[in-house]
Amino acid sequence: MDHTLAIWPTAAAGIPFNACEFQSKGDTITDLYEDMAAEQKARSTYENILRLIKDPEIADPIRFLREREVVHFQRFGETLRRVQDDLNSKNFYAFNGQIDKKSC
Repeated sequence: MDHTLAIWPTAAAGIPFNACEFQSKGDTITDLYEDMAAEQKARSTYENILRLIKDPEIADPIRFLREREVVHFQRFGETLRRVQDDLNSKNFYAFNGQIDKKSC
């Protein structure tokens, strides 16, 4: 009622969305690992739901969402490998392309 029909994003627990939810360090390697971890956490949550839900009308969409998380994890992993390959002549854990442009 507070927002009529406006979009008002909230977390599952009802906490309003805010920028604190973003997990970004500005370091490509770190951010990709964070993205991969988020996909694994979501996959794990969907698997836990599937352990409890037996109704196909509920379980089938949850299975789809779980499969989507697996694919996202794989795509982030592929991107991570490409980034690391592009930095193969550097120690990519000690290199940040946004800051260390002179050494590119």
